[in-house]
Amino acid sequence: MRSLITIEWLKIKKYPAFWGMLIIVLLTYPGINIMFYHVYDQIVTGKEMASNIAKMLLGKPFVFPEVWQTVAYFSSFFVLLPAILVIMLVTNEYNYKTHRQNIIDGWSRNDFMVSKLIDVVIISLIATLVFTLVALSFGIYLNANSLNRWAEQLHYIPLFFMQTFAQLSIAFLLAYLVKKAFIALGIFLFYYLVVENILVAYLRYKKIMIGRFLPFEVSDRILVAPAFTGNFGKDSKTYYQEAMAAVNTQILLTIVLTTIIWLICFRMHQKRDL
Repeated sequence: MRSLITIEWLKIKKYPAFWGMLIIVLLTYPGINIMFYHVYDQIVTGKEMASNIAKMLLGKPFVFPEVWQTVAYFSSFFVLLPAILVIMLVTNEYNYKTHRQNIIDGWSRNDFMVSKLIDVVIISLIATLVFTLVALSFGIYLNANSLNRWAEQLHYIPLFFMQTFAQLSIAFLLAYLVKKAFIALGIFLFYYLVVENILVAYLRYKKIMIGRFLPFEVSDRILVAPAFTGNFGKDSKTYYQEAMAAVNTQILLTIVLTTIIWLICFRMHQKRDL
């Protein structure tokens, strides 16, 4: 295992595009949350009557313990950025023929797949670490008096990791099948940003429940929108409560789907002509 990690490190440490994209990822998560916080701050610091109503409806989404759910939800919007890293790492193996060289050097086919699995896990862990630091920073800076509640919603840390890993696994599968970075990235972005969002909206409008089984929606529903979204009407409250009640089911579905993805990849690599 250590040798696999060492070799993967040697592959990426002199790869400028990887480090550039990693820096973008590290800046985006705090950036998107700062942007939403400024929107929230402007709403609750307006005229006294309006601000009091806003505070009543919005609560304190950036203070412990709610900050874990809020930051996890907003940070999850940008999983496509670490997905680009995964696609780059996988397709480079085929562009530079290093997947063949690894086999020549004595790796088994499973060793190659395990090394890519490690890559996806590490990128997911980095994203999770950044999310954790951002949430902690907001919670500590905005209201130190709430520190005694900092651990109440820590379960959002593993949930964020699970969602990130699941969606990066889809990116891995796509890159593994297509082998070409631009084509894989184009398909990923088009489906992630356009196709599935349209399908989810249409199925929800038609009240057809199969939308929850779509590849990204399965893990998207692990992280429910912040609690204040349930304060804007009866329907929104009902939808929020149903979404929270369904989280455990979505966790199970995410585990099943992600396991199937990696089993497919390992199985295909045993038979694929290198």
